[in-house]
Amino acid sequence: MLPTTNQQAANLASRDQDIFFKTVDMWYRSFRNSTIYGQFRIVAAILFGCVVLFFLVSGGSPAAPSPYNPEKIVEDRAAGGLMEATEILQSRNPPMTGAPLPFMLYLVALVAISGLAFAGWLAGWVLAKDEGDEKMRQVSDAIREGAAGFLSTQYASIAKLAVLVLIGIFLMYIVREPPKNLSHVPSSRLALCVAVSFATGSVLSGIAGYVGMWVAVRSNIRVASAATRSFGEAIAVGLRAGAFSGVLVVSMVLLGIIGLLFGVRLVVPAALHQLPFLLVGYGFGASFVALFAQLGGGIYTKAADVGADMVGKVESDIPEDDPRNPAVIADLVGDNVGDCAGRGADLFESIAGEILAAMILGGTLSQQLPADAASGYVLFPLAIHAMDIIVSGIGIMMTESPKGKSAKNIDPMEVLKSGYKISVGLAAVGIVILCRLLLYTDAHPTAWMYFSVCGLVGLGTAFLFILVTQYYTDFNYPPVRQIAQASLTGHGTNVIAGMSVGMQATAAPSAIICVALLCSYKTGMSAFGAPSASAGLFGTAVATMGMLSTVVFVLAMDVFGPITDNAGGIVEMSEQPESVRDITDSLDAVGNTTKAITKGFSVGSASLACFLLFSAFLDEVSELAGHKVDAVDISVPEVFLGGIAGATLVFYFSGQCMTAVGSAAQEVVNNVRTQFRERPGIMDGSQKPDYASCVTIVTQAALREMVAPGIVATTVPLCVGFFFRLTSSSNDKLIGAKAIASFLMFATSSGVLFAIFLNTAGGAWDNAKKYIEQGVHGGKGSAAHKAAVTGDTVGDPSKDTAGPSLHVLIKLLSTITLVCSPLFVAN
Repeated sequence: MLPTTNQQAANLASRDQDIFFKTVDMWYRSFRNSTIYGQFRIVAAILFGCVVLFFLVSGGSPAAPSPYNPEKIVEDRAAGGLMEATEILQSRNPPMTGAPLPFMLYLVALVAISGLAFAGWLAGWVLAKDEGDEKMRQVSDAIREGAAGFLSTQYASIAKLAVLVLIGIFLMYIVREPPKNLSHVPSSRLALCVAVSFATGSVLSGIAGYVGMWVAVRSNIRVASAATRSFGEAIAVGLRAGAFSGVLVVSMVLLGIIGLLFGVRLVVPAALHQLPFLLVGYGFGASFVALFAQLGGGIYTKAADVGADMVGKVESDIPEDDPRNPAVIADLVGDNVGDCAGRGADLFESIAGEILAAMILGGTLSQQLPADAASGYVLFPLAIHAMDIIVSGIGIMMTESPKGKSAKNIDPMEVLKSGYKISVGLAAVGIVILCRLLLYTDAHPTAWMYFSVCGLVGLGTAFLFILVTQYYTDFNYPPVRQIAQASLTGHGTNVIAGMSVGMQATAAPSAIICVALLCSYKTGMSAFGAPSASAGLFGTAVATMGMLSTVVFVLAMDVFGPITDNAGGIVEMSEQPESVRDITDSLDAVGNTTKAITKGFSVGSASLACFLLFSAFLDEVSELAGHKVDAVDISVPEVFLGGIAGATLVFYFSGQCMTAVGSAAQEVVNNVRTQFRERPGIMDGSQKPDYASCVTIVTQAALREMVAPGIVATTVPLCVGFFFRLTSSSNDKLIGAKAIASFLMFATSSGVLFAIFLNTAGGAWDNAKKYIEQGVHGGKGSAAHKAAVTGDTVGDPSKDTAGPSLHVLIKLLSTITLVCSPLFVAN
């Protein structure tokens, strides 16, 4: 054997290193694709989340509690009312208005800022992906221009209306007497606080919707391009693009409230538990913008969609998103301005209203507890949503499709649910930790356990809502297949089957809401030993926060829908291979389900949030009246009529939404028919359709048609309450407020049921059409398919205009009556 030179020795060492690294790499790849690796990641994520949450809240946990002193505890006087308890507490131990805000507030702000940074990273990751070929870019550019043009015009119109409302709120508060718990504060300062909070909520809600849409219209082409390479990459790009909106919305809600907490104290010297009462305008501003954003976007998207389907698929027998259809660009634009911008604003105001209502209830309850518990009960809602950013972010990053399987063997919904389950598991642990750190007191050492149960009940409610909605809207389950089967016998039987599915689908969600509300209330009542109504209300608040504790992931799944729908349209219009369209079709079908899930989720959270806001409304009326108002008798004629007016508004408002879509869709249908008649070369490709004219028509129609329903929604409750105050207050000074309380109860109950019906029926009709398009019952172009298109046409304005607008309506009614409560109480 010849001796080796130094060079030969180096080559041998290098070869050995290469073999070693290749072996390690092969082992790692094998381990990464194993089940053990997946389970290890879940366990590691849960442990990591627990550690992060512990360090997050440990700095804000209460200082070592002082020995229990019974004289500092006020006996819970639920029967006598919270007003007496508050007055006694203030007389014994006036609130420290100059005390610094708790350190927990700074930690939550840090998490929210980190959330913005994470959202920016998600956007950068998505936007770094390839944009595809030139044909794809042409379609995508047209969608971007149409969406940006519509939203800029729409938001200009909303801003003008918001300024008028802002002036009205300021004038109303400047002439009212200060509440008794802030009697030393001038009315002008109170008016300034409420007006600024309204403006802040309006601006941030609009920004959240617009920025989410901005990223969505740049993500659709990247999902389409990713679909040309692999199914796994396409689903990852779509989910992370949707996650940008989810993280952004929650982070902005938190930063807006925290910023106002600091700003309001510069104007009004108040204790921590009093500050949420000064921020009621924040939720109203968010609701106001969300209503018009959802209305305008919903009218836009469904007018274009209905017009494109009626003339394209039914009359001309061309595929969906066919480039020969003049309305197809308007349809794709509508997915973004309705489902991305509108839904972002919708959930922004849901979270804002729920946080403020829970902070108000927590502040009221904290005044019956030792002083060391006050900050924990007030800041608990903010901490829950800071946790949401963390646990949902982990779930999003851990969501990926299985390796080694073809796209046909992968259920995209199961992929998304795998990540959601991780977030739910982390949230469950986080809720328990936060309850222990923020809601524990030596006086009641087990109370935090009861509230933990309430939070877990809310978390379970959210998960059950997702399962129920999936059952009624996914074509893998019987309800949607029944609608597809009914399509074989014609258009009418398809519509009948879809309506029956929507009606039946109201039972399970209603039962879930009732059980969750009752369980959380009863559990909360028992938290302090003796039954406490205020503790029961806070229990429902914790349940609501538990339900919304994974809202970032849910919103990510929702925005995933319109992004993948747009991706399918880009693939169709750029004439990509059929295999690519198969991938985007499967993602689009799941997107319909995820959108329906988010709508059901929004209805459920709205139900619980409205219960909290209703309680906050009664507390506000009690402040104005000087005594506790804890019952509303519907046998009083004015009160009963107020309830009838509330239920009537729900149906009249929905009818206005449907009429608006129908009117705008007629203009689109006429335009498309005219283009097909005047440009016969469109069908053979020798002439190009005029996409811009359809975009212009839908934009003008949507902006015109959104005004009337919006005005009705914002003025009717004020008129009803003020009318009964003027006509019937001689015998009862609170009759206007009681009539409005009944108005809220009836409107909420009927609005929740009707919204579930509209959302579920619309989603089921849409996926029945998708099911047939996969080749069942004759496939595309068959008689059953045309009947399914008719059902989908009926369902489109139901699930994307009227239904989502009702979510906003029932929360808007609660926030507007809370802000304008001085109008309903006679002097």
